[in-house]
Amino acid sequence: MSFQHSATARPKAFCFFFSKKKTFFLASFVTALTLCNLSVAYGRVPILRGVSFDVAAGECFGLVGESGCGKSTAALAALRALPRGGRITGGGVSIAGRDLAALSASGLRRLWARDVSMVYQDPSRALNPTLTVGAQVAEAFAVLGVADAVARAEAMLGTVQIPRPARAMAAYPHQLSGGTQQRVVIAMALAKDPKLLVLDEPTTGLDATVEAGILDLVDALRRGRGTSVLLISHNLRMVARMCDRIGVLYAGSLVELGAASDILRAPRHPYTARLVACLPDGVRRKQDGALQTIAGQLPAPGAAMPACVFAPRCDRAEAVCLTTAPPEAWEGGHMARCHFAPSFSAAPDALREDPGAAMPENAGAAGPENAGAVVPKDAGGAMPENAGAAMPKDAGAAGPDSLDVATAGRPVLQAVGLAKTYAGSGGPVRAVSALDFSLYAGQTLGLVGESGSGKTTLARMLLGLTAPDAGGEVLLDGKAMGARLADRSRAERQAVQIIFQNPDSALNRAHRVRRILARPLAHLAGLRGRALGEAVAALARGVRLGEAQLAMRPRALSGGLKQRVAIARAFAGKPRVVICDEPTSALDVSVQAAILNLLAGLQRREGVAYVFISHDLAVVRYLADRIAVMYLGQMVEIGPADAVLAGPHHPYTAALVAAARGQREERVGEPVTGGACVFFANCPWRIEGLCNVVLPPFDAGAVHAVRCHLAIENLPKTEKKGLLF
Repeated sequence: MSFQHSATARPKAFCFFFSKKKTFFLASFVTALTLCNLSVAYGRVPILRGVSFDVAAGECFGLVGESGCGKSTAALAALRALPRGGRITGGGVSIAGRDLAALSASGLRRLWARDVSMVYQDPSRALNPTLTVGAQVAEAFAVLGVADAVARAEAMLGTVQIPRPARAMAAYPHQLSGGTQQRVVIAMALAKDPKLLVLDEPTTGLDATVEAGILDLVDALRRGRGTSVLLISHNLRMVARMCDRIGVLYAGSLVELGAASDILRAPRHPYTARLVACLPDGVRRKQDGALQTIAGQLPAPGAAMPACVFAPRCDRAEAVCLTTAPPEAWEGGHMARCHFAPSFSAAPDALREDPGAAMPENAGAAGPENAGAVVPKDAGGAMPENAGAAMPKDAGAAGPDSLDVATAGRPVLQAVGLAKTYAGSGGPVRAVSALDFSLYAGQTLGLVGESGSGKTTLARMLLGLTAPDAGGEVLLDGKAMGARLADRSRAERQAVQIIFQNPDSALNRAHRVRRILARPLAHLAGLRGRALGEAVAALARGVRLGEAQLAMRPRALSGGLKQRVAIARAFAGKPRVVICDEPTSALDVSVQAAILNLLAGLQRREGVAYVFISHDLAVVRYLADRIAVMYLGQMVEIGPADAVLAGPHHPYTAALVAAARGQREERVGEPVTGGACVFFANCPWRIEGLCNVVLPPFDAGAVHAVRCHLAIENLPKTEKKGLLF
């Protein structure tokens, strides 16, 4: 049988007894989902090892851990949907008391059709590119026998906050942004009002306000209809906000389990404590020092494991950790699989303190060279040099003081009147409206705004991949560059580079890393022969890639290592400006911290300027000197990072900050067109007869500019109470 749900007092798990002929349980103890000593392997390679947890009716259970820990495998096994080669080697799974192993193929199909839904991380793989969005969402209702499937589909798209649902219904998936595609997939999953909803990284591509809206929707479904939720995410803030309880996976083993508030505020396992400490807190800046990272790397699948799976990376490991499996130490409903759990205490804030050690010049996360390398304390060894070290206080980027841009000299990059209009079936669509801004050497401009606000279109115009409307220009050192990439000189192409969000799509899977890095060096720097080989090796060292990784193809690398390759490629031509398009959104928190440290270190050393696009305001706050906020193609605010996030700020910025802090923000209505404030219909401070008919003033040259009719003293502010995000 399963155990009763309690957030505060939870005994060790009692599992169902599984039999292909019969499942024994007590009705009063039936839970929505139970994993009992579940072990899974792909071929002969074990992935999960004796994982046990349950999800009660109406409960939201979070599963966290680094990429490769087995989270998605656990979710697929929970639905009996493992890919070819995957098999359960021990234990079992039940849904609402039904042993999945005992279900026939037709019974399993009925379960999938009516009782359970899953939202996958990559919406582009979940949607059929040959069918319109409307046809695919309507099909989810038609399968259930709903008569007005098309009307219900359009209504559901509105429920998940897709603007102009009728227009989205007629679109194909490739015509929508990644964030909008994800909302479509979530709408399809919610169509059946499932009893069990499995969410695998459901908000990776969503901005803070839309993420908050989706989470509110899921929470309402859970509370109103008793839907149980299994939430898999690397976003610890989202998990803390949504979940009643959390399980922490490491290398296929459940190392900690308990109430969300206990796990994240008072972790009892060293791995959990380090995960939480890796988070940007919305206060720390690159000038304050490096983010904490976790030394080393996850063990490779199938590798020999020590008795404690985390011992090779643990700064508290002792000899017993290598020889004796740690017991499950329970304290009330809080379990930690650690020899020292009863005495372990590590407040995340304490782990963030600067230990006073200087980080090496190539400050970044643990590189591959220390991947296996923690020696127990009593064995006389030393930790790798970057295990918990922090960057010196003055290690931030060498950019100008963002509060005094007038003294910074000539900008390295300027956007002058940049606009882009596309032809649409219903008339012209203005994607970006006449933007002006300047970027200085060594400075980071954070670019935030929800999906569809024009961030990617702006990035493409800066790169020359999309030509702006007539009259718009991109200036490099005060001189206009060609509108299209083909019109730009080699020096201009070399000066502006990009790091894409998804390295899997950006890197050629057929080429080895050495060739991937050699190509831009040969093309942009004109290097050949021995000089080219030396430059490739130096470039790899700069991003903490070793000789072994140079010989690999991208598919053999982890997500963090692939992103390092993408960063190295962007820096191959010694660029003046690098566009960072969501470079950390798909990475878990430990790898994210490593990549942010790497970017900050490269900026400090090379003096490069960044345009950093992200949905995560805490990440933007750490790296950005200035922040620009976009909404429906317009720049509604730009200024120093502190001023933009603390206020007085634009009402839309206030909504973004409130959503990032987990505060519910009501937003209704569609944007107004025709020269009025685009945020009018959603603004709680709107002035009828003014905001809806007159375009607000905006001085892009001001230190802090806000596109709003309200006087500066009447604009909203954000109260700073503890951590901002």
